Amino acid sequence: MTEKIVAITGASNGMGLEAALLFAKRGWKVYAGARRVEKIPQDEDKIIAVKLDVTDSASNQDFVQQILTQAGHIDVLINNAGYGEYGPAEEISMDKIRKQFETNFFGAVELTQLILPTMRAQNYGRIVNISSIGGDGYMPLGAYYHATKAAIQQWSDVLDLEVSQFGIRSVCVQPGGTQSSWGAIALNNSKANLSEHSPYQPLVDSVSSGLERFMKSSAKASDLAEVFYKAATEIKPSLRYLHSFSDKFMVNVARKHPQVFRRAILAAMRYFERQNKK
Repeated sequence: MTEKIVAITGASNGMGLEAALLFAKRGWKVYAGARRVEKIPQDEDKIIAVKLDVTDSASNQDFVQQILTQAGHIDVLINNAGYGEYGPAEEISMDKIRKQFETNFFGAVELTQLILPTMRAQNYGRIVNISSIGGDGYMPLGAYYHATKAAIQQWSDVLDLEVSQFGIRSVCVQPGGTQSSWGAIALNNSKANLSEHSPYQPLVDSVSSGLERFMKSSAKASDLAEVFYKAATEIKPSLRYLHSFSDKFMVNVARKHPQVFRRAILAAMRYFERQNKK
């Protein structure tokens, strides 16, 4: 029986790391790509840690070539690498905005383009794109993060229409809040992106307070790894995979009742602003 091969980006922590461990536990060979490969537990029989910077074309090409040279095929690609370049939309520099898109969107696009010829030749494959409930909903300070997640969903849907004729499917997982380093990084970025004497300082303070509380009550990364696995292996895949009822509810409201969603966000902002003033 041919060994099942999965390539996972952003596999050094959080959901990506937990997904690598889960796939390996269930008998897959995992090529775990990340910039900080020292954080990936290596087991040459099951987990191969590979240096990968998804914003670098040469790195993406080397990643795919290593897998094909060693394994000969790729069954599943999980485009998980990403982060939140949070801050006021007015004040984040264009360099950082471009980096946000290079990491969260263009990296996934390039890796997928590199892998698709092999998947077409084998007449099978699954592309699992990690979006977010923030691909439909949104919150202040996350303008460019949300834009990348909305982009990857639309791109994934079009891709699925084009490649399903070859036995390949492209699907999205939309995690909500997850207990990982993602929230801390996003909060740190929101503060670092403030200009001196910024008029957005009170907004950053109130949103930071709300996001900190939200992340503490969020799902475990290992819970989301199970969703990754389902999206990668389900025989008749859905276009979207969500973890909890609250995630599904939030996305449903954002899609079908955008004005209600906006009012809810405004109410939450006012609440956390009052809390910060106490």
